[in-house]
Amino acid sequence: MDRKVRIALLSVGSNTILTTGKLATGLAMNSVSVLSEAFHSGTDLLASLIAFVSLRQAAKPADDRHQFGHGKFENIAGITEALLIVFAAGYILLHAVLKLTHPSPVESLNIGAAVMGISAVVNAVVSHYLLKTARETDSPALAADGWHLRTDVYTSLGVFVGIGAMKLTGLTFIDPIAGIVVALLILKAAYELIRDSMSSILDVSLPVEEEREIKAALAKFKSQYVEYHALRTRRAGAERHVDFHLVLPSETTVATGDTLVKRIQEEIQTRFPRTSVIIYTEPCSVNCEICKMYCKLTLTKTPSKEESSKK
Repeated sequence: MDRKVRIALLSVGSNTILTTGKLATGLAMNSVSVLSEAFHSGTDLLASLIAFVSLRQAAKPADDRHQFGHGKFENIAGITEALLIVFAAGYILLHAVLKLTHPSPVESLNIGAAVMGISAVVNAVVSHYLLKTARETDSPALAADGWHLRTDVYTSLGVFVGIGAMKLTGLTFIDPIAGIVVALLILKAAYELIRDSMSSILDVSLPVEEEREIKAALAKFKSQYVEYHALRTRRAGAERHVDFHLVLPSETTVATGDTLVKRIQEEIQTRFPRTSVIIYTEPCSVNCEICKMYCKLTLTKTPSKEESSKK
C-alpha cells in the first residue's frame, strides 16, 4: 500500500474512535461544546475517508481519459473537506446560540475534560504524521486532513479550558461561548484550505521560491543554450507541470539538443520529484560567431521588424 494511503488510513481509524467517544460524552454531559467537538470530529472522519479515497485515485498513472494524471483528485478532496468544515462551523454556531438563549445545566465535567484532553493528544500525534508526510510527498489531500486534525487539537484544548472554567466558576454560559470560539477557528481553517486547493484547480503558477529553483536548475546548463522563454508552471495535487521554450545555437545537432533536454529534465525532477517537464526546442535565428563557438551567451539583441523598417 502507498505510504500516503497508509497514513490516511491511520487518520480514519483515530477519527472513528474519537468521534464515538466525544458523542457519547457530549450526550451524557448535555454539553454543546463537547457535542460540537463530536460533530467536528465527525466531519474529520468524513474528511479522512475522502482523503483516503482521493489518494488512492491520485496514485493511479495517467490513462486515456486522464492524460495528465489524476493529481487534481487531491485538490478536489481538499475543497470538499473545507466545505465540510464550513458546514460543521454553521452547525456549531446554531447550537451555541440556542444554548445561550436557552441555557441548561452541564454535567459530568470531569469526564468531559478527560475526553477532550485525550482527544487533543491523539490528534496532535496523528496530525504531526499527516503534515510531515504531506510535506515530504507534496500531498494537498494529506495536508488538508492534517490541518483538519490540527484544528481539532486547538478546539479540543479550547473546550478543555472551557470545562475547567465552568468547574471553577459554575457559569454555564462559558460552554456555548467555547462552542462559538471553536466554530470561528474552524471557519479560518476552511478559508485557508479552499484558498490553497483553488490555486491548483485554477492552474496558478508555482510559488516564487520553486520557480527560482527551476531557473537555478536551468542556469547549470547556460553555456549550452542561447536562452529560454515562455516558462509556465502549475500544480495538480502532488504533481508539478513545467514547460518552456529553449533556444539552441544554430549549429546544434538534433542528438546534442535531445541530450541537453534530457539532462535539464532530470535536473528539475531531481529537485522536484513527480514533475512533468516539457521543453520545446528552437534554433537561434542569429547567425553569429557565438553560436559557432557553442555559445558563451553575450548575444547582440536582434532588431525587431519595426526597428529594421525605421532604419
